[in-house]
Parts: sequence; structure tokens; C-alpha cells
Amino acid sequence: MTATAATRGPVHTEAVDGFGTVTLTPVDPAADAPLIHRWVSEDRARFWGMTGASPDLVREVYEDLDRRTTHHAFLARRDGVPVALFQTYECTADRVSECYEALPGDTGVHLLLAPAAGAAEPGFSGRLISAFMAFAFSDGTTRRLVADPDARNAKAIARLERSGFTVGPEVELPEIVLPEIHIPAKRARLAFYEAPGTPAR
Repeated sequence: MTATAATRGPVHTEAVDGFGTVTLTPVDPAADAPLIHRWVSEDRARFWGMTGASPDLVREVYEDLDRRTTHHAFLARRDGVPVALFQTYECTADRVSECYEALPGDTGVHLLLAPAAGAAEPGFSGRLISAFMAFAFSDGTTRRLVADPDARNAKAIARLERSGFTVGPEVELPEIVLPEIHIPAKRARLAFYEAPGTPAR
């Protein structure tokens, strides 16, 4: 993706009929870490893998992403209200590439929805995902989206299927040990979405 976290204004704005205006803004680790920490600390976000993380660790994780050119994190807002965390990455530069044959043009995606403010809204996640997919393909280089939800997260896998993803095999994502950050291994289920009209590779 071409967006840089140095640009804190919205990098994508989309008016969704009957839903509102969705904007994507690169995460500012210092400013946004407290909000993200609240989201990832809830049991509902356990598959995100950060329920026990401190606010400082959350900030450090997103500072690490902020320094990269291959991985990006965005706060999604609907009509100005934060509703999701959306992350993209080049699969060839990520641990997922150790689990399948990653090709140029493969863009990985992660999505964490914010806690619901009230009663569940039918179609909410589907409309957001449609906006995210439009953004992911807008760079002109992405040819396929790749998701790797926790293999136990049946709800997320079903949501991907409803959005048109083809569910692939279960894989073991290897652990990553960095000087200040440890990302444990994860049993994941791969899912793929080929851009319409993409030639066979």
C-alpha cells in the first residue's frame, strides 16, 4: 500500500449508501494507542492476541508498524466515530509467506471491529469490509487479498466467506521474536479474495 503513517489525514474516504461516510486514517501510535489498547484488552478481541498487553506494549507494536514500509495500520471511522482497526501488509514481507506461496500483488489484511456501542446493526461488518476492500485494491498493485484469522475464530472465517473470500488451508504462522516485541506462533486459517478480472498467475 502507498499510504504512509507520516500522513495522519484520511487516506481513503468512501460514502456508503445507507451507512455513512467511512474514512481510513493511518494510526498515530502515541495518540491512538490508548483507544486500541481498550479494544484489544476485551475478551471479544482474544483472537487478536493482545488481551494481556500493556498500553506501552500496544504503543510499541504500532510504533514498529509505523516504521515499516510494508505494513500499515489504519483507524476506520464512520461519520467521524472510530469503528475498526484495519491493517494491510505485503505478504512477501510477512511471516505468512512461510506458510504458502506468496506472490507479488498479494496484500494481507487484518480487521478488528470496535466494541459495539449498542444493539448489533445488521450488515455493519459487511459494509465496512466492502469499503476496506475497495481501499486495498485502489493502489493499482494489489491483485489478491489474503486473510489469516485464528483457526478457532469461526465467526471471522464465516464473515470472510460472506464477503466473497475463498477459505484455504490451516497453517502454523511461526513466532516472531524482536528486541522489544514477541509475537507468538498462531494456528491460522488462510482465506483469499482475487480481484475481479485478475489474469491467472
